[in-house]
Amino acid sequence: MIPTTVEAVSWTGPADGPVVALVHGAMDRAAGLARIARRLDDRARAVRYDRRGYGHSVGHPGPFTVSDHVDDLLGVLDGRPAVLVGHSLGGVVVLAAAARRPDLALGVAVYEPPTPWVEWWPSDSSSGRTAQAADDLTTEETEDLAERFMRRLIGNRRWEELPDRTRRIRRSEGRVLVGELRDLRHEPFETARIRCPVIVGMGEHARPHHRRASEELVATIGSARLVELPGCHHDAHTGHPALFVEALIVPLLDPTGGGAGPGVSS
Repeated sequence: MIPTTVEAVSWTGPADGPVVALVHGAMDRAAGLARIARRLDDRARAVRYDRRGYGHSVGHPGPFTVSDHVDDLLGVLDGRPAVLVGHSLGGVVVLAAAARRPDLALGVAVYEPPTPWVEWWPSDSSSGRTAQAADDLTTEETEDLAERFMRRLIGNRRWEELPDRTRRIRRSEGRVLVGELRDLRHEPFETARIRCPVIVGMGEHARPHHRRASEELVATIGSARLVELPGCHHDAHTGHPALFVEALIVPLLDPTGGGAGPGVSS
């Protein structure tokens, strides 16, 4: 068995079903993909886990690079071929995994993965600010970056309503956020090495930089196609899980099933 250092690894669905690995984004955890996993219960063996530095893996000392996150994912899979699914920064992780181990990637589905390595990526976005942060930040400064990231993600009101303990935990994850987004100053994978079918998802209400990044990924990955989810923002995995599954994952489980599903333009 390949060793892995992540925690809260959860396998659900039929033991003999095709494997689907679900990888969460920045400042999230495996629980954020629970609704996706539940909708795969009757058709796939889904696995999700807390990435290093988050949730139950919060004690991990690092480093927090995309390459190290790929090591963890491959450790969880332990040689099992799988459909790789990633939300936001988790999408970068699964693309990098597919480039490193094309033999294990049956298909890849990503939703609005950030690409801060491109020249035009906006410096005023949450990921842009963090990626450009100074290398000698204090603990308090990384915590402040995490709080600002979360406020932009969930809104000031929801942030203020979180229990004090939850806010402290989220702020402590700033060191992880800084580490992984700094690593994205350089492209972490070669698109030419990604050979499996790829679906790049974006929401109808995607921010302009996420929309452009999704379109450019499709243009550079020969096996990719773009799918837009109607009515969705960046949180489609929690806000519209059924649509997320039917549009992005099911076509990779059943390539002959026909298209991306009703109500989805691609």
